[in-house]
Amino acid sequence: MTYCVAMSLEKGVVFAADSRTNAGVDQIATFRKLHKFMIDGERAIVILSAGNLATTQSVISLLNMRLNSDQPNLFGARSMYEVATIVGSTCREVIRRDAGQSQGNVDFGSSFIVGGQLHGESHRLFQIYPEGNFIESTPDTPYFQIGEIKYGKPILDRVVDYQLPLKDAAKCALISLDSTIRSNLSVGLPLDVLIYRSNSFDLSNHHDVTNEDTNFRALGDAWSKGLRDAFAQLPDVEW
Repeated sequence: MTYCVAMSLEKGVVFAADSRTNAGVDQIATFRKLHKFMIDGERAIVILSAGNLATTQSVISLLNMRLNSDQPNLFGARSMYEVATIVGSTCREVIRRDAGQSQGNVDFGSSFIVGGQLHGESHRLFQIYPEGNFIESTPDTPYFQIGEIKYGKPILDRVVDYQLPLKDAAKCALISLDSTIRSNLSVGLPLDVLIYRSNSFDLSNHHDVTNEDTNFRALGDAWSKGLRDAFAQLPDVEW
């Protein structure tokens, strides 16, 4: 399993993902779930992936292979909506191909979060379902999650709004991931965190969070202590 979260805010987009895959306790490995596609000054696209690893790898491979082809591709798309359409149709293509060859009851489903900006339009964020259809974020619903979403959702619901500063959004994403890691063994370090500032067309603000990252560890410890302190101050229930 995996966990990915992205937030489309007033000043840009924040992306975060873990890198653990799990096919049982004896088959745990690390595969990156954050993928970048960029043309300087023209487009900056980030894709987060979750679900069947073979499906997600095939989708990302096809998207890369077709970048300079005559087929619809991410570098030829004229809008982020068209980017989402291409990712969705590629996902359908891979699932249809592999499911037709399956001899067993295998779930080929995968989901994606696609965000970024093309020159001439604002930054946008989409969640793509295994069927290839998708929805777009709004100021009222500015974030999407895929994968193991339930453990990291409470802080997002309480903290995230459209005006949230990007640095605070990144901190919120890290706490959301830390909460998930503490509650689910199938999600784990290292993490990818990327902050995209609107109109920059720059994806270099990308951070690799590992076991040696003292800032991440301190953030998680401070959040846990804050929760314990807040709990201790709650009034007793008079039964």
